[in-house]
Amino acid sequence: MIENNLNISISEQCIMLDLPRSTYYNSSQGESPENLEYMRRIDELYLDFPAWGSRLMRDRLRLEYSDRKINRKRVQRLMRLMGIDPIYPKKKLSRPNSDNKKYPYLLRDLTIDKPNLVWCTDITYIRLKYGFTYLVAILDWFSRKVLSWELSNTFDSYFCISALNAALDIYGRPEIFNSDQGSQFTSKDFTSVLKENKIRISMDGKGRALDNVVVERFWRTLKYEEVYLKDYLNMVECKNGLGNYIDRYNDFRPHSSLGGITPDMAYGGYEIKLIS
Repeated sequence: MIENNLNISISEQCIMLDLPRSTYYNSSQGESPENLEYMRRIDELYLDFPAWGSRLMRDRLRLEYSDRKINRKRVQRLMRLMGIDPIYPKKKLSRPNSDNKKYPYLLRDLTIDKPNLVWCTDITYIRLKYGFTYLVAILDWFSRKVLSWELSNTFDSYFCISALNAALDIYGRPEIFNSDQGSQFTSKDFTSVLKENKIRISMDGKGRALDNVVVERFWRTLKYEEVYLKDYLNMVECKNGLGNYIDRYNDFRPHSSLGGITPDMAYGGYEIKLIS
């Protein structure tokens, strides 16, 4: 997160982070240390229990922080802020925004047997020592390679579009692009980039996290192997740490679903021999 007490101006820090100054100045004032502590724990619990809603989260937090009063309303707000949504099927409680078109899920029964057939994306919460940030990543479904990623202080579509354009500039375009139905990915600004590049749009069913299982598994790996082992002081440290990890994830870390080769090797055309 951008610091006011460094010997570097806000403008220079924004340039270092590839972050628009408007994103910084429009960001929230931050959460209390107590709420940040709860958010860190909710993040950990959600990785192991993705079907837990606000009631179970509240009850677990009450057991762990028995000396504090924790109500469901607070837990619901923090989960919304973190972009966390339990994966169980839900009733249709509200009418969708007519400005944001939803698209069908195109991957069911599809054989994904080559790079650039399907790309996928999602956003996750990343904790910092004194705050938090959001990470968006774009992966190639077949090879599991992370094609691009971006950090942001705000939960908007700008950094998602930036990551998408970066991936398109470097790797060309996929045939299908899959995401969830979050407002960042259903926005006209985001989907127009896909349409302009003649990419078919696929979206997960509501409450079906396994429709985008490649990204969900990457989040779990990233958090257990990198994020939970570190205590990033700010967004500069976070960006450096994530960048180093993702580079090694792509070109050094063997992947069991790829027969023990790396995502870079699979993306580059190495034959995948599944391990028995």
